[in-house]
Amino acid sequence: MAQILHKLSGGDRRSIGQVDEVIADVEEDQSLFDELVFGMLHGDPLIAMRAADAVEKLTREHPDWLRPYKDFLIDRAPLSEGQEVCWSLALMFGRLQLSDSERHRILDILSGWLDQKSSILKTFAMQGLADQAEQNPELLPDVLPVIEECTATGTPAMRARGRKLLKKLRVIEPTIAIRKGRRES
Repeated sequence: MAQILHKLSGGDRRSIGQVDEVIADVEEDQSLFDELVFGMLHGDPLIAMRAADAVEKLTREHPDWLRPYKDFLIDRAPLSEGQEVCWSLALMFGRLQLSDSERHRILDILSGWLDQKSSILKTFAMQGLADQAEQNPELLPDVLPVIEECTATGTPAMRARGRKLLKKLRVIEPTIAIRKGRRES
């Protein structure tokens, strides 16, 4: 096992292991990022979830690091059996430059996660859908009703996140209507 992934082993799901140390290592030597990304599919679920957590945290500052892994993130990573990997993916999807077909694939993945048992995964899926709609306002008519439904019927965490997302998305919605009105004139 690669040294960087070895640092992510041990303990249980409640701990992050040495994620912060791994992040520092990768920031110092970006060539380690490749192992970290592919570690998201590691057979040890602890390593996979911590690798995903580290990748998500690193790409907050370096979203361009995801570019070479876009196909992997869209096609293979969602197959992970660990919901914790999917939590991180839901946030990373918003950092990718997507074609229309890739965007629809992402929307399908995120929508599918809303049907899962984990309320945490559902909350992250809501965030992922909102991120996509924020970047692509033409998605608002499809995404807003989904977020509204989750906000009305979800767990307290889903309702709280939903209220924040709706507040943000509803600011965008009138702008879209104004732009459409100008085009029709």
